[in-house]
Formats: sequence, structure tokens, C-alpha cells
Amino acid sequence: MSEKPSQTLSRSDPPTVLHTTAGDVELHEYRATFGGHAYSILHTGAVLTFLDEQILLSERETRLPYGIALWPGAIALAHEIAARSDVPRGLRVLELGAGTGLPGIVAAKLGADVVQTDKQQAALSLGRLNAERNGVRSVEHRVADWAAWDDANRYDWIIGSDILYAAAMHPHLTRIFESNLAPGGRVLLSDPFRRASFGFLESLEAAGWKVSVGRWRVGVEGEESPLGVYELSRPDG
Repeated sequence: MSEKPSQTLSRSDPPTVLHTTAGDVELHEYRATFGGHAYSILHTGAVLTFLDEQILLSERETRLPYGIALWPGAIALAHEIAARSDVPRGLRVLELGAGTGLPGIVAAKLGADVVQTDKQQAALSLGRLNAERNGVRSVEHRVADWAAWDDANRYDWIIGSDILYAAAMHPHLTRIFESNLAPGGRVLLSDPFRRASFGFLESLEAAGWKVSVGRWRVGVEGEESPLGVYELSRPDG
């Protein structure tokens, strides 16, 4: 297990607007450098502390998808991708629950061909806006439901940030990993060490999957939270 550098964030971002069928949604900008490239990511709010998360989860009347907020898991996964040396041009990447699209955008900037999926159209609209904002064109956006998954393609990487919180979705994720990961491929998942995630990862390991983890710390200064980025490879890989 390796400990990676911390990433602290700033809240002083200028607002802009995302136009949706539910009305206009105020957005904010997050600017950061990953692997020597500068990025600008729009989001509805940054979840920087435990209190931020509790406030977001309690504001159900907003009816906004949680994924269009900027979560620490997306930042940790973006750093992990940028730090890797095995991102050849044309690498096929599937992003699950893409939200703001940050990790997939970083992969695309490095030369990967990325398919970003999300169940929420608002998230895909925001992800498309962020891809255009960062000048990446090798990203495709698709509406997709894990419980009604119909993609038969194989991918070199399957990535997802903080997508393991719902135990009911674990069988669907397992099926996607088994059917869509190419031989020799890797699954990269960031997670803030949620309790629900451990059982899922342990079940994959018991089934023969190889699981390793690196650690990142993300948050506001003095309140950085630990996150894991798990790398999974197939039993036959």
C-alpha cells in the first residue's frame, strides 16, 4: 500500500450556469493540474469535508444528481490516472457513473479513447461541457443503467469514482467487470473507504480477482480525507 501526496482544494470559484430541463443550475469551477496538464472542471458544489457530504445528502429537495457535485474520489482517481505510465494512445476506457467526468477527461487528455456513462442525463450534459472545456474530443457520452446494461464491448480499463456505496448495485457491477473488461485489462476504483465497499472488494478477491490499493488524501487544508484507489485485475489476467 502506498501513500500518495495530498490534494487541497479552494472554494473561491466563479459561478456559471448549466441549462437543464429542470431549470438553470448554478455551477462553479475547479482548477487543478494533473500530470502537468491544467484542467477546468465545472460542478454544482465541492464535497470537501464530511459536513459537506452530510449537507448534500440531506438536501433531497434539490433533486439534483449527486454525481454533478465534485467529490474527492474523482480528484483522487484523476491523480492516479495522471500518475500512471501505462496510458498508451488509443487505450479503451469505460467510465461508470461519470458525473462531472474528471477522471475520464484526464485519461482522454493522455490519449485514451473514453466512453463516459451515467444514468442521469444532467450528469452527461455536464460531462460533455467539461470535455469541451478541456479540449478533449476522444470522449463519447452514453446514458446507461447498470441494472439494464447492454454494452457488449471490451475495454482495457474500467474506471469509477466512489461508485461502490450501494450494495444493491454490486452484482450489476460484478457482471459489468466480468463481461466488459478485456483480457489483461484493469479496473480502477476510487473509494473513501466506505464500509459497503469492503465486502464487495473482498467478494471479488475471494472469486480470484487480484486487488491492490494506493492511498490519496483530498480535501480542504487541515481536513483532508483519506481515499483508496483500488486496482483490480481478472482472475485470468
